Amino acid sequence: MQNSVPRELVSPLVVAAHDAGAANLIIGWLRGRRALEVRACLSGPAAGLWTSAFGDAGTMSLPDAMRGAATLLSGTSYASTLEHQARGMAKEQGVYSIGVVDHWVNYPGRFVREGIQVLPDEIWVADEDAHAIAVASFPGVFIRQQPNLYLADLVSQVRAADTAPRQPGCRRVLYALEPIRHAWTEGGDAGEFQTLDYFIRHGELLGLDASAEIRLRPHPSDPAGKYDAWMARHAGWNLRLDPNASLAESLAWADTVVGCETYVLVVALASNRRVVSTLPPHAPRCRLPMKGIIHLRDIPALNFPSSAS
Repeated sequence: MQNSVPRELVSPLVVAAHDAGAANLIIGWLRGRRALEVRACLSGPAAGLWTSAFGDAGTMSLPDAMRGAATLLSGTSYASTLEHQARGMAKEQGVYSIGVVDHWVNYPGRFVREGIQVLPDEIWVADEDAHAIAVASFPGVFIRQQPNLYLADLVSQVRAADTAPRQPGCRRVLYALEPIRHAWTEGGDAGEFQTLDYFIRHGELLGLDASAEIRLRPHPSDPAGKYDAWMARHAGWNLRLDPNASLAESLAWADTVVGCETYVLVVALASNRRVVSTLPPHAPRCRLPMKGIIHLRDIPALNFPSSAS
């Protein structure tokens, strides 16, 4: 279900987040809300994003943040237990709890740790596809679709930075990396490296040759130097790490954006870039629901042209 009248966030508001996806959505919703008393309890990539958005905003411990709180706005990451703990404390203390789902996959598992499910009072999503998935996944929870202010702002930034003339074909490729955390074949490399190998082996299907410039943009959680050895093994290609700190600048530079199923592909599609999922045939299919995404594994059947449209 969906209500056209948003529930007003009540102070003190606790924000608990770890991953970049939910943090970016939350930051978009809270910009300009100066009347709110916000208590930030952050870890991982979310902490850096919060500081960049709001300045030197210190974070609190979870017990201190939840003490006397009225509302909890929490992310739903896999890499952290922070948000799960926050939702548990909110339930114990009678604090109204809102969970933010920023993607389109594994909805039930986002609210389970060590076999224990803790659902919020309300779930916020940012598009119609996510709303439909959430309604089907959580029949007893109020689901609300909020405007995706983060995506709208990013697309605006890409358009403002997009001043370079376009060349025909696939000449400037941004590879948006993400940790897969497991191998799809026994004894194989982690999924992100299997996907990179598949992309390089089949680049000609996209019209790529060794002269095309390919920039690898690491995920915020990737350690420094993670892809150095892989790039060294493929020295015949024009590879480099993406030099831009800003995602908008990176997307403005690219004519084609590739990756597994990262949110960057969604932003690129909204910014009118050619977008390709590079998940190989032995991997699960890309779960992003957007129809404009091309799947590299399907290109032979589609007889896709080598030049970008």
